[in-house]
Amino acid sequence: MRQKLMKSSTDKALYGVCGGLAEFFGISSFVVRLIFFFTASASFWVYLVLVLALDEKPSL
Repeated sequence: MRQKLMKSSTDKALYGVCGGLAEFFGISSFVVRLIFFFTASASFWVYLVLVLALDEKPSL
């Protein structure tokens, strides 16, 4: 089965976007959050689109 990009239901600070990206790519969510922080002017719009577009991962 192919992995699908979804918002994380467990690793979330705001909406679970960074946690979902981290799970999808197999990296630390802290690294993803740092990337979003240091590229804040450009990544704001990307984050907003991902919040609206991604489905919530079902909690177990």
